[in-house]
Amino acid sequence: MSHKYNKEIAAAKSGMSAKTARKYLLSNKLPGETLKSRDWKTRTNVFEENWLEIEDMLSKSPKLQAKTILSYLISQDSTNKFNNTHERTLQRLIRNWRATSGKEKSVIFSQELRPGKQSQSDYTVMDDLGITISGQQFDHMLFHFVLPYSRWEYANICYSESFESLSKGYEEAVWTLGFIAPEHRTDNLTAATQACGSKRVFTKNWQEVMNHYGVIPSRNNPGVSNENGSIEKSHDLLKNAIRQQLMLRGSNNFVEFADYQFFINTLIVSRNSRRTDRLEEELTLLKPLPNKKYYAPIIIEVKVSQFSTVRIVKVSYSVPSRLIGYTLRAYVYQGEIKLYYGQTLVQTMPQIKNDKKEASINYRHIITSLLRKPGAFANYYYRDHLFPSTIFRTTYDLLTKHYPVNGTKQYLQILQLAAICSESEVEAALDLLINNKVIPSYEEVQELLKSPKAIVSDVEVTLPSLADYDSLLTVAA
Repeated sequence: MSHKYNKEIAAAKSGMSAKTARKYLLSNKLPGETLKSRDWKTRTNVFEENWLEIEDMLSKSPKLQAKTILSYLISQDSTNKFNNTHERTLQRLIRNWRATSGKEKSVIFSQELRPGKQSQSDYTVMDDLGITISGQQFDHMLFHFVLPYSRWEYANICYSESFESLSKGYEEAVWTLGFIAPEHRTDNLTAATQACGSKRVFTKNWQEVMNHYGVIPSRNNPGVSNENGSIEKSHDLLKNAIRQQLMLRGSNNFVEFADYQFFINTLIVSRNSRRTDRLEEELTLLKPLPNKKYYAPIIIEVKVSQFSTVRIVKVSYSVPSRLIGYTLRAYVYQGEIKLYYGQTLVQTMPQIKNDKKEASINYRHIITSLLRKPGAFANYYYRDHLFPSTIFRTTYDLLTKHYPVNGTKQYLQILQLAAICSESEVEAALDLLINNKVIPSYEEVQELLKSPKAIVSDVEVTLPSLADYDSLLTVAA
Protein backbone atom coordinates (compact mmCIF):
# COMPACT_ATOMS: atom_id res chain seq x y z
CA MET A 1 0.00 0.00 0.00
CA SER A 2 1.50 3.31 -1.05
CA HIS A 3 1.14 6.54 0.94
CA LYS A 4 0.90 9.91 -0.74
CA TYR A 5 2.26 11.81 2.29
CA ASN A 6 4.73 10.95 5.04
CA LYS A 7 3.61 10.74 8.68
CA GLU A 8 4.48 14.34 9.54
CA ILE A 9 2.49 15.83 6.66
CA ALA A 10 -0.46 13.45 7.19
CA ALA A 11 -0.55 14.32 10.90
CA ALA A 12 -0.48 18.04 10.15
CA LYS A 13 -3.36 17.69 7.69
CA SER A 14 -5.34 15.78 10.36
CA GLY A 15 -4.73 18.50 12.92
CA MET A 16 -2.57 16.46 15.31
CA SER A 17 1.08 16.21 16.20
CA ALA A 18 3.40 13.61 14.63
CA LYS A 19 3.82 12.00 18.06
CA THR A 20 0.06 11.51 18.42
CA ALA A 21 -0.13 10.12 14.90
CA ARG A 22 2.59 7.56 15.68
CA LYS A 23 0.67 6.51 18.81
CA TYR A 24 -2.48 5.73 16.79
CA LEU A 25 -0.48 3.90 14.13
CA LEU A 26 1.31 1.72 16.70
CA SER A 27 -1.97 0.89 18.54
CA ASN A 28 -3.75 0.18 15.25
CA LYS A 29 -6.91 1.80 16.71
CA LEU A 30 -9.00 4.78 15.76
CA PRO A 31 -9.05 7.78 18.14
CA GLY A 32 -12.56 6.98 19.28
CA GLU A 33 -11.53 3.44 20.18
CA THR A 34 -8.78 4.56 22.54
CA LEU A 35 -11.07 6.62 24.81
CA LYS A 36 -11.35 5.32 28.37
CA SER A 37 -14.30 5.97 30.62
CA ARG A 38 -13.42 8.01 33.69
CA ASP A 39 -14.29 6.32 36.96
CA TRP A 40 -12.93 8.94 39.32
CA LYS A 41 -14.37 12.25 40.52
CA THR A 42 -12.69 15.60 40.09
CA ARG A 43 -14.57 17.12 43.01
CA THR A 44 -16.75 16.08 45.93
CA ASN A 45 -20.49 15.77 45.24
CA VAL A 46 -22.07 17.96 47.93
CA PHE A 47 -25.49 16.38 47.28
CA GLU A 48 -24.34 12.74 47.63
CA GLU A 49 -25.73 12.21 51.13
CA ASN A 50 -29.07 13.83 50.20
CA TRP A 51 -29.45 12.32 46.75
CA LEU A 52 -31.91 9.57 47.73
CA GLU A 53 -34.17 12.26 49.24
CA ILE A 54 -33.82 14.40 46.08
CA GLU A 55 -34.64 11.39 43.89
CA ASP A 56 -37.75 10.71 45.97
CA MET A 57 -38.86 14.33 45.57
CA LEU A 58 -38.33 14.20 41.81
CA SER A 59 -40.18 10.88 41.49
CA LYS A 60 -43.21 12.32 43.24
CA SER A 61 -43.07 15.71 41.49
CA PRO A 62 -41.06 15.41 38.24
CA LYS A 63 -41.46 19.12 37.41
CA LEU A 64 -39.67 20.30 40.55
CA GLN A 65 -36.87 22.71 39.67
CA ALA A 66 -33.33 22.67 41.05
CA LYS A 67 -33.80 26.12 42.57
CA THR A 68 -36.83 24.95 44.56
CA ILE A 69 -35.10 21.81 45.83
CA LEU A 70 -31.96 23.73 46.77
CA SER A 71 -34.01 26.31 48.71
CA TYR A 72 -35.64 23.45 50.61
CA LEU A 73 -32.27 21.81 51.39
CA ILE A 74 -30.80 25.12 52.60
CA SER A 75 -33.78 25.64 54.91
CA GLN A 76 -33.36 22.12 56.37
CA ASP A 77 -29.55 22.26 56.65
CA SER A 78 -28.11 23.17 60.05
CA THR A 79 -24.47 22.65 58.98
CA ASN A 80 -24.48 25.33 56.26
CA LYS A 81 -23.35 22.67 53.78
CA PHE A 82 -25.51 24.11 50.97
CA ASN A 83 -25.59 27.56 49.42
CA ASN A 84 -26.82 29.18 46.22
CA THR A 85 -23.55 28.53 44.38
CA HIS A 86 -24.53 24.83 44.25
CA GLU A 87 -27.54 25.49 41.99
CA ARG A 88 -25.71 24.78 38.69
CA THR A 89 -24.36 21.50 40.11
CA LEU A 90 -27.85 20.41 41.18
CA GLN A 91 -29.27 21.39 37.79
CA ARG A 92 -26.70 19.14 36.08
CA LEU A 93 -27.42 16.24 38.44
CA ILE A 94 -31.18 16.55 37.94
CA ARG A 95 -30.77 16.80 34.17
CA ASN A 96 -28.69 13.59 34.21
CA TRP A 97 -31.25 11.85 36.46
CA ARG A 98 -34.10 12.78 34.12
CA ALA A 99 -32.15 11.41 31.16
CA THR A 100 -31.52 8.07 32.84
CA SER A 101 -34.39 7.59 35.30
CA GLY A 102 -36.99 10.24 34.48
CA LYS A 103 -40.51 9.68 33.15
CA GLU A 104 -41.14 8.97 29.50
CA LYS A 105 -41.99 12.08 27.50
CA SER A 106 -44.74 12.54 24.96
CA VAL A 107 -43.47 11.94 21.43
CA ILE A 108 -44.65 14.14 18.57
CA PHE A 109 -44.90 12.08 15.42
CA SER A 110 -44.08 13.84 12.20
CA GLN A 111 -47.03 13.50 9.83
CA GLU A 112 -46.97 12.95 6.11
CA LEU A 113 -49.12 15.65 4.53
CA ARG A 114 -51.36 14.15 1.88
CA PRO A 115 -52.93 16.29 -0.84
CA GLY A 116 -56.69 16.78 -0.89
CA LYS A 117 -57.31 15.24 2.53
CA GLN A 118 -57.94 18.08 4.95
CA SER A 119 -58.31 21.82 5.48
CA GLN A 120 -57.66 23.58 8.79
CA SER A 121 -58.75 26.87 10.31
CA ASP A 122 -58.13 28.86 13.45
CA TYR A 123 -57.93 32.43 14.77
CA THR A 124 -54.88 34.54 15.47
CA VAL A 125 -54.91 37.77 17.50
CA MET A 126 -53.41 40.75 15.63
CA ASP A 127 -53.30 43.38 18.39
CA ASP A 128 -49.51 43.17 18.78
CA LEU A 129 -49.05 44.53 15.22
CA GLY A 130 -50.31 47.95 16.33
CA ILE A 131 -52.70 48.46 13.40
CA THR A 132 -54.64 51.76 13.48
CA ILE A 133 -57.60 52.96 11.40
CA SER A 134 -57.62 56.74 10.98
CA GLY A 135 -55.21 56.94 13.89
CA GLN A 136 -57.36 54.83 16.26
CA GLN A 137 -56.09 51.56 17.70
CA PHE A 138 -57.74 48.69 15.80
CA ASP A 139 -58.01 45.58 17.98
CA HIS A 140 -58.97 42.58 15.88
CA MET A 141 -58.28 38.98 14.91
CA LEU A 142 -57.79 37.10 11.67
CA PHE A 143 -59.78 34.03 10.70
CA HIS A 144 -57.13 31.92 8.99
CA PHE A 145 -57.81 28.96 6.66
CA VAL A 146 -55.14 26.73 5.11
CA LEU A 147 -54.69 23.59 3.01
CA PRO A 148 -51.78 21.86 4.83
CA TYR A 149 -50.35 20.15 1.73
CA SER A 150 -50.23 23.02 -0.77
CA ARG A 151 -50.13 25.77 1.91
CA TRP A 152 -52.89 27.67 0.08
CA GLU A 153 -54.41 30.10 2.56
CA TYR A 154 -57.23 32.55 3.12
CA ALA A 155 -57.72 35.15 5.84
CA ASN A 156 -60.29 37.75 6.77
CA ILE A 157 -60.67 40.24 9.59
CA CYS A 158 -62.98 39.45 12.52
CA TYR A 159 -63.45 40.49 16.14
CA SER A 160 -64.22 37.30 18.06
CA GLU A 161 -64.18 33.52 17.84
CA SER A 162 -67.93 33.40 17.21
CA PHE A 163 -69.95 30.86 15.25
CA GLU A 164 -70.81 33.55 12.72
CA SER A 165 -67.17 34.47 12.04
CA LEU A 166 -66.19 30.78 11.88
CA SER A 167 -68.97 29.67 9.53
CA LYS A 168 -68.79 32.72 7.28
CA GLY A 169 -64.99 32.63 7.28
CA TYR A 170 -65.01 28.97 6.25
CA GLU A 171 -67.63 29.62 3.59
CA GLU A 172 -65.75 32.54 2.05
CA ALA A 173 -62.53 30.51 2.09
CA VAL A 174 -63.90 27.51 0.20
CA TRP A 175 -65.79 29.66 -2.32
CA THR A 176 -62.62 31.65 -2.95
CA LEU A 177 -60.74 28.36 -3.42
CA GLY A 178 -63.53 26.89 -5.55
CA PHE A 179 -63.29 23.44 -3.97
CA ILE A 180 -63.71 21.62 -0.64
CA ALA A 181 -61.47 19.24 1.30
CA PRO A 182 -63.43 16.24 2.62
CA GLU A 183 -62.38 16.97 6.22
CA HIS A 184 -62.04 20.25 8.09
CA ARG A 185 -60.15 20.55 11.35
CA THR A 186 -60.52 23.19 14.08
CA ASP A 187 -59.37 23.28 17.66
CA ASN A 188 -61.93 23.13 20.49
CA LEU A 189 -63.54 26.50 19.77
CA THR A 190 -66.80 27.15 21.61
CA ALA A 191 -68.10 28.30 18.22
CA ALA A 192 -67.72 24.73 16.93
CA THR A 193 -67.76 22.48 20.00
CA GLN A 194 -69.51 22.19 23.33
CA ALA A 195 -68.97 20.21 26.51
CA CYS A 196 -70.77 16.88 26.74
CA GLY A 197 -69.83 15.17 29.97
CA SER A 198 -66.06 14.76 30.09
CA LYS A 199 -65.55 15.37 26.36
CA ARG A 200 -66.42 17.94 23.73
CA VAL A 201 -68.75 17.38 20.78
CA PHE A 202 -69.60 19.50 17.76
CA THR A 203 -72.46 21.97 18.11
CA LYS A 204 -75.62 21.51 16.09
CA ASN A 205 -74.99 24.76 14.18
CA TRP A 206 -71.44 23.82 13.14
CA GLN A 207 -72.57 20.32 12.17
CA GLU A 208 -75.24 21.92 9.96
CA VAL A 209 -72.60 23.96 8.13
CA MET A 210 -70.41 20.89 7.65
CA ASN A 211 -73.39 18.82 6.46
CA HIS A 212 -74.30 21.50 3.93
CA TYR A 213 -70.82 21.18 2.39
CA GLY A 214 -70.62 17.40 2.84
CA VAL A 215 -67.53 17.78 5.03
CA ILE A 216 -66.49 15.70 8.05
CA PRO A 217 -65.59 18.01 10.97
CA SER A 218 -62.64 17.07 13.17
CA ARG A 219 -60.89 18.68 16.10
CA ASN A 220 -57.63 18.29 17.95
CA ASN A 221 -57.54 16.98 21.50
CA PRO A 222 -57.88 19.70 24.17
CA GLY A 223 -54.53 21.27 24.98
CA VAL A 224 -52.71 19.52 22.11
CA SER A 225 -52.27 22.37 19.64
CA ASN A 226 -49.62 20.52 17.64
CA GLU A 227 -52.40 18.32 16.24
CA ASN A 228 -53.46 21.45 14.38
CA GLY A 229 -49.82 22.17 13.60
CA SER A 230 -50.14 23.29 9.99
CA ILE A 231 -52.41 26.22 10.78
CA GLU A 232 -50.42 27.12 13.93
CA LYS A 233 -47.21 27.37 11.90
CA SER A 234 -49.05 29.30 9.17
CA HIS A 235 -50.17 31.85 11.77
CA ASP A 236 -46.56 32.68 12.56
CA LEU A 237 -45.53 32.88 8.90
CA LEU A 238 -48.51 35.04 7.90
CA LYS A 239 -48.12 37.46 10.81
CA ASN A 240 -44.42 37.80 10.09
CA ALA A 241 -45.19 38.49 6.40
CA ILE A 242 -47.73 41.16 7.40
CA ARG A 243 -45.22 42.70 9.79
CA GLN A 244 -42.58 42.82 7.05
CA GLN A 245 -44.96 44.43 4.55
CA LEU A 246 -45.95 47.03 7.13
CA MET A 247 -42.26 47.90 7.50
CA LEU A 248 -41.92 48.31 3.74
CA ARG A 249 -45.09 50.38 3.71
CA GLY A 250 -43.64 52.62 6.40
CA SER A 251 -46.87 52.93 8.38
CA ASN A 252 -49.30 50.78 10.40
CA ASN A 253 -52.12 53.28 9.88
CA PHE A 254 -54.91 52.85 7.30
CA VAL A 255 -57.44 55.50 6.31
CA GLU A 256 -60.39 53.08 6.26
CA PHE A 257 -61.15 49.51 7.23
CA ALA A 258 -61.50 48.60 3.54
CA ASP A 259 -57.92 49.75 2.92
CA TYR A 260 -56.62 47.38 5.58
CA GLN A 261 -58.68 44.45 4.26
CA PHE A 262 -57.37 45.17 0.74
CA PHE A 263 -53.81 45.16 2.16
CA ILE A 264 -54.41 41.71 3.72
CA ASN A 265 -56.08 40.35 0.56
CA THR A 266 -53.23 41.57 -1.68
CA LEU A 267 -50.64 39.91 0.54
CA ILE A 268 -52.57 36.61 0.60
CA VAL A 269 -52.87 36.59 -3.21
CA SER A 270 -49.14 37.21 -3.51
CA ARG A 271 -48.30 34.38 -1.10
CA ASN A 272 -50.68 31.96 -2.84
CA SER A 273 -49.15 32.75 -6.25
CA ARG A 274 -46.00 30.93 -5.14
CA ARG A 275 -47.92 27.74 -4.35
CA THR A 276 -49.50 27.00 -7.72
CA ASP A 277 -47.66 23.72 -8.45
CA ARG A 278 -48.77 21.92 -5.29
CA LEU A 279 -52.19 23.57 -5.43
CA GLU A 280 -52.84 22.23 -8.94
CA GLU A 281 -51.94 18.77 -7.69
CA GLU A 282 -54.29 19.15 -4.72
CA LEU A 283 -57.26 20.62 -6.60
CA THR A 284 -57.71 17.42 -8.62
CA LEU A 285 -58.41 15.57 -5.36
CA LEU A 286 -60.81 18.05 -3.76
CA LYS A 287 -64.62 17.96 -3.84
CA PRO A 288 -66.78 20.38 -5.86
CA LEU A 289 -68.79 23.11 -4.15
CA PRO A 290 -72.54 22.64 -3.54
CA ASN A 291 -75.08 24.48 -5.69
CA LYS A 292 -75.40 27.35 -3.23
CA LYS A 293 -73.75 28.87 -0.20
CA TYR A 294 -74.90 27.98 3.28
CA TYR A 295 -75.68 31.65 3.87
CA ALA A 296 -77.21 32.17 0.42
CA PRO A 297 -80.87 33.16 0.74
CA ILE A 298 -83.85 31.25 -0.56
CA ILE A 299 -85.94 33.79 -2.51
CA ILE A 300 -89.71 33.38 -2.26
CA GLU A 301 -92.55 35.57 -3.52
CA VAL A 302 -95.31 35.90 -0.91
CA LYS A 303 -98.64 37.69 -0.91
CA VAL A 304 -99.80 39.45 2.26
CA SER A 305 -103.09 37.89 3.36
CA GLN A 306 -106.13 39.70 4.72
CA PHE A 307 -104.90 38.63 8.17
CA SER A 308 -101.83 40.87 7.64
CA THR A 309 -99.56 37.84 7.52
CA VAL A 310 -97.29 36.07 5.03
CA ARG A 311 -96.54 32.35 4.99
CA ILE A 312 -92.82 31.47 4.68
CA VAL A 313 -91.47 27.94 5.04
CA LYS A 314 -94.55 26.71 6.94
CA VAL A 315 -94.49 29.62 9.41
CA SER A 316 -96.79 32.68 9.43
CA TYR A 317 -95.23 36.11 10.02
CA SER A 318 -97.14 39.32 10.62
CA VAL A 319 -96.40 42.44 8.57
CA PRO A 320 -97.74 46.01 8.76
CA SER A 321 -101.42 46.03 7.74
CA ARG A 322 -100.78 48.64 5.02
CA LEU A 323 -99.19 45.81 2.99
CA ILE A 324 -102.35 43.66 2.87
CA GLY A 325 -102.87 42.51 -0.71
CA TYR A 326 -99.31 43.33 -1.86
CA THR A 327 -96.84 40.76 -3.17
CA LEU A 328 -93.47 40.84 -1.42
CA ARG A 329 -90.17 39.12 -2.07
CA ALA A 330 -88.79 37.19 0.90
CA TYR A 331 -85.06 36.52 1.21
CA VAL A 332 -84.72 33.61 3.65
CA TYR A 333 -81.23 33.48 5.17
CA GLN A 334 -79.93 31.23 7.93
CA GLY A 335 -81.71 32.62 10.98
CA GLU A 336 -83.06 35.77 9.30
CA ILE A 337 -85.73 36.83 6.80
CA LYS A 338 -85.80 40.08 4.83
CA LEU A 339 -88.96 41.26 3.08
CA TYR A 340 -88.74 43.56 0.06
CA TYR A 341 -91.40 45.45 -1.84
CA GLY A 342 -89.70 46.10 -5.14
CA GLN A 343 -86.24 47.32 -4.18
CA THR A 344 -87.36 48.64 -0.78
CA LEU A 345 -86.63 46.67 2.39
CA VAL A 346 -89.87 46.78 4.38
CA GLN A 347 -89.14 44.34 7.21
CA THR A 348 -86.43 42.19 8.78
CA MET A 349 -87.28 39.46 11.28
CA PRO A 350 -85.69 36.35 12.84
CA GLN A 351 -86.44 33.11 11.06
CA ILE A 352 -88.50 30.71 13.16
CA LYS A 353 -87.06 27.18 12.97
CA ASN A 354 -88.91 25.64 15.90
CA ASP A 355 -91.48 23.23 14.43
CA LYS A 356 -93.70 23.72 17.48
CA LYS A 357 -94.00 27.45 16.84
CA GLU A 358 -96.13 28.05 13.78
CA ALA A 359 -96.22 31.84 13.79
CA SER A 360 -94.39 35.05 14.68
CA ILE A 361 -96.95 37.80 15.26
CA ASN A 362 -95.92 41.34 16.18
CA TYR A 363 -98.75 43.15 17.97
CA ARG A 364 -97.53 46.49 16.58
CA HIS A 365 -98.64 45.41 13.09
CA ILE A 366 -102.29 44.80 13.98
CA ILE A 367 -103.08 46.71 17.18
CA THR A 368 -104.81 49.59 15.38
CA SER A 369 -107.20 47.20 13.60
CA LEU A 370 -107.88 45.30 16.82
CA LEU A 371 -108.85 48.50 18.62
CA ARG A 372 -111.47 49.06 15.95
CA LYS A 373 -112.71 45.47 16.38
CA PRO A 374 -111.98 44.54 20.03
CA GLY A 375 -114.55 41.76 19.93
CA ALA A 376 -112.27 39.80 17.58
CA PHE A 377 -109.57 39.51 20.22
CA ALA A 378 -111.18 36.89 22.46
CA ASN A 379 -111.12 34.18 19.78
CA TYR A 380 -108.22 35.48 17.70
CA TYR A 381 -106.21 32.48 16.44
CA TYR A 382 -102.88 34.11 17.38
CA ARG A 383 -104.12 35.76 20.57
CA ASP A 384 -101.37 34.31 22.77
CA HIS A 385 -98.78 36.11 20.61
CA LEU A 386 -100.24 39.45 21.77
CA PHE A 387 -99.01 39.02 25.34
CA PRO A 388 -95.39 40.31 25.21
CA SER A 389 -94.73 38.98 28.73
CA THR A 390 -96.50 37.33 31.66
CA ILE A 391 -97.23 40.79 33.13
CA PHE A 392 -99.32 41.64 30.07
CA ARG A 393 -101.16 38.32 30.33
CA THR A 394 -101.86 38.92 34.02
CA THR A 395 -103.13 42.41 33.17
CA TYR A 396 -105.52 41.03 30.55
CA ASP A 397 -106.93 38.44 32.99
CA LEU A 398 -107.44 41.06 35.72
CA LEU A 399 -109.12 43.54 33.38
CA THR A 400 -111.51 41.02 31.82
CA LYS A 401 -112.42 39.73 35.29
CA HIS A 402 -113.13 43.17 36.84
CA TYR A 403 -114.46 44.86 33.70
CA PRO A 404 -116.36 42.19 31.72
CA VAL A 405 -117.78 44.78 29.31
CA ASN A 406 -114.73 46.78 28.29
CA GLY A 407 -111.80 44.93 29.90
CA THR A 408 -110.56 43.63 26.51
CA LYS A 409 -110.63 47.10 25.00
CA GLN A 410 -108.70 48.53 27.94
CA TYR A 411 -106.04 45.83 27.49
CA LEU A 412 -105.75 46.64 23.78
CA GLN A 413 -105.40 50.34 24.63
CA ILE A 414 -102.57 49.45 27.03
CA LEU A 415 -100.99 47.33 24.27
CA GLN A 416 -101.21 50.32 21.94
CA LEU A 417 -99.40 52.41 24.56
CA ALA A 418 -96.61 49.80 24.49
CA ALA A 419 -96.44 50.09 20.70
CA ILE A 420 -96.43 53.90 20.69
CA CYS A 421 -94.35 54.62 23.79
CA SER A 422 -92.11 51.93 25.26
CA GLU A 423 -92.96 48.33 25.96
CA SER A 424 -90.51 48.21 28.89
CA GLU A 425 -91.97 51.35 30.50
CA VAL A 426 -95.53 50.07 30.12
CA GLU A 427 -94.46 46.72 31.59
CA ALA A 428 -92.83 48.48 34.55
CA ALA A 429 -96.02 50.51 35.15
CA LEU A 430 -98.17 47.37 35.03
CA ASP A 431 -95.85 45.59 37.43
CA LEU A 432 -95.96 48.52 39.87
CA LEU A 433 -99.77 48.70 39.81
CA ILE A 434 -100.26 44.95 40.25
CA ASN A 435 -97.75 44.80 43.13
CA ASN A 436 -99.69 47.62 44.82
CA LYS A 437 -102.98 45.72 44.43
CA VAL A 438 -104.31 48.21 41.87
CA ILE A 439 -106.25 47.05 38.81
CA PRO A 440 -103.99 48.23 35.94
CA SER A 441 -106.53 50.15 33.89
CA TYR A 442 -105.60 52.12 30.77
CA GLU A 443 -106.02 55.41 32.64
CA GLU A 444 -103.79 54.31 35.53
CA VAL A 445 -101.01 53.22 33.15
CA GLN A 446 -101.29 56.38 31.07
CA GLU A 447 -101.02 58.50 34.22
CA LEU A 448 -97.86 56.70 35.34
CA LEU A 449 -96.28 57.14 31.91
CA LYS A 450 -96.80 60.90 32.19
CA SER A 451 -94.63 60.90 35.34
CA PRO A 452 -91.79 58.42 34.72
CA LYS A 453 -90.34 58.98 38.19
CA ALA A 454 -93.38 57.24 39.62
CA ILE A 455 -92.42 53.92 38.03
CA VAL A 456 -88.75 53.98 38.90
CA SER A 457 -87.95 51.36 41.52
CA ASP A 458 -86.68 52.63 44.85
CA VAL A 459 -83.02 51.86 45.44
CA GLU A 460 -81.76 52.00 49.02
CA VAL A 461 -78.16 53.16 49.30
CA THR A 462 -76.49 52.84 52.69
CA LEU A 463 -73.95 55.60 53.22
CA PRO A 464 -70.66 54.48 54.75
CA SER A 465 -69.72 55.68 58.21
CA LEU A 466 -67.03 58.34 58.16
CA ALA A 467 -65.78 56.96 61.46
CA ASP A 468 -64.62 53.84 59.54
CA TYR A 469 -62.32 56.02 57.43
CA ASP A 470 -61.05 57.80 60.55
CA SER A 471 -60.10 54.44 62.07
CA LEU A 472 -58.21 53.46 58.92
CA LEU A 473 -56.26 56.70 58.99
CA THR A 474 -55.43 56.11 62.66
CA VAL A 475 -54.10 52.62 61.92
CA ALA A 476 -52.03 53.91 58.97
CA ALA A 477 -50.49 56.64 61.13
